[in-house]
Amino acid sequence: MLHRRGFLGCLAGSLLLASRSARAEIPGADAASDVLAKAVRDGQVRAAALCVMRRDEVVREHFGAGTSNESMFLLGSITKPICLAAVMTLFDQKKFSLDDPVNRYLPAFAGEGREQVTLRHLMTHTSGLPDQLANNAMLRAEHAGLSEFVAETMRTPLSFPAGSNYQYSSMGTLLATRVGEVLSGMAIDKLVAETVFKPLEMRRSVLGLGNYKLEDMIACQTEQAAPESGAGDPSAKSWDWNSQYWRGLGAPWGGGHSSAEDVARFLGEFMGKRGRSLKPSTAELMTTNHNPMGLTPRGLGFAVGRVAGSPGCSEQTFGHTGSTGTICWADPKQETICVVLTSLPGRAITPHPRQLAADRVAMAFGPA
Repeated sequence: MLHRRGFLGCLAGSLLLASRSARAEIPGADAASDVLAKAVRDGQVRAAALCVMRRDEVVREHFGAGTSNESMFLLGSITKPICLAAVMTLFDQKKFSLDDPVNRYLPAFAGEGREQVTLRHLMTHTSGLPDQLANNAMLRAEHAGLSEFVAETMRTPLSFPAGSNYQYSSMGTLLATRVGEVLSGMAIDKLVAETVFKPLEMRRSVLGLGNYKLEDMIACQTEQAAPESGAGDPSAKSWDWNSQYWRGLGAPWGGGHSSAEDVARFLGEFMGKRGRSLKPSTAELMTTNHNPMGLTPRGLGFAVGRVAGSPGCSEQTFGHTGSTGTICWADPKQETICVVLTSLPGRAITPHPRQLAADRVAMAFGPA
């Protein structure tokens, strides 16, 4: 068995190797693969991909309409930590501090307690901003740009004083990335490409569509999706999760596309703390709980602790899920990364095949 230093040293290189044929070399990966294969065979899931890393081993699998290990899925909220990592590269450049008020960079974000909202609040879901805007469907139906979502968010009343409570907030991520745009002078899709995708060699990843075409991406099973996705409503075809508009918008809270292996590369930057995109201390900062006792634990963009992974994962775990049917986590104690991407929306069924597959990997850890 490799010691931790050996694992971290070969993490980047192991991802470049072809999948080893012996899936059993990673206990739990074979069982996870069986879950996804059955879900596709039964017609429940149209497309899925799996990437599991443990120490120096890598397993990659694809299923159904996911015709190769390079198939790109709509990540949903896994996009959040990716975009916030790009913003945190500006933190590394000392362009902002986490406790800076947001209205220092976005002056229009003022009044009714907004001056007390900090960058840390935005990244930890404690700002008081909502998940989705009240007029979210209308904005999407009108094919609004990100600037219109930003303007509407800055006018939206806070649900509570900043830092006093927890409320999952996609719009908090939106404003944090807008600050990143102001400080960098780059659109968020370009900032992510230059500071995250390029240094981490995530060649099958893009925020929005970039140079890809809509047909290059795995379609979501929107008929079983959340209301904000269009939820299979025929009148929402021009703005649902599968539309040219939504896939091209590049929403920093949910509009990223990636392969399972590329998501594993991203998590590896934080578990290995190699400093290719972020300083090791900043990677540690992003995967450490920032919320006070009594509030849901959150890192900067990441869910953290046991709840961030599957049963059996350690308290060191960090990761995220996506409403589009995705899950990813990394457990440094177990030296394991697990990524499951599917086309079946997260709300479609409980338990979801993504969770069942990820749980199979964690079960192999033995008693917690």
